Amino acid sequence: MKNYSSLKKLNSECVECTSCNLSKTRKNVVVGKGNESAQVLIIGEGPGEQEDITGLPFVGRAGKMLDTALSSVDIDPLEDCYITNIVKCRPPNNRKPSAAESEACMPWLSEQVNLLKPKIIILAGSTAVQSFLGINEPISKIRGQWIEKDNIKYMPIFHPSYLLRNPSKNKGKPKWLTWQDLKKVKKELNSI
Repeated sequence: MKNYSSLKKLNSECVECTSCNLSKTRKNVVVGKGNESAQVLIIGEGPGEQEDITGLPFVGRAGKMLDTALSSVDIDPLEDCYITNIVKCRPPNNRKPSAAESEACMPWLSEQVNLLKPKIIILAGSTAVQSFLGINEPISKIRGQWIEKDNIKYMPIFHPSYLLRNPSKNKGKPKWLTWQDLKKVKKELNSI
């Protein structure tokens, strides 16, 4: 993968990618959205149906959940963040991306990180943690803990789609825990 001078150039080539079989079934390549100068990068798993239709990440129900969670701790999803996924094309039936699919997209994601230069990366769900950091622990064990690597702080959180399936806001439940995790992110963001 070559080095790109801008996200715009990276995006224009990424949309032509045919590195894996996901390119055969996609409607759109979903590269990312948000503020290119943001200190926070959010990395999810992969596009869903709505994302494949619109070409934008996190626009479906999980995206609305993510926006709500971020806003609840005074993080603006579009001003304070740039949002992308491990894979840029929708896996059929919204299945988890295979290791080969994640690996095929990793050069694009790595170059996004190089261009964006975030101080904080929120990894939404175990697929993002496993694919990006190579950590195979269950998300329930590592969420909420800062992981520092290459001068970037990583915060693993539950994926918003998991929060949709676990709607309780009671103390100790996934939504409440995610809120605690995002409060840590906000505190760190305020200190930058």
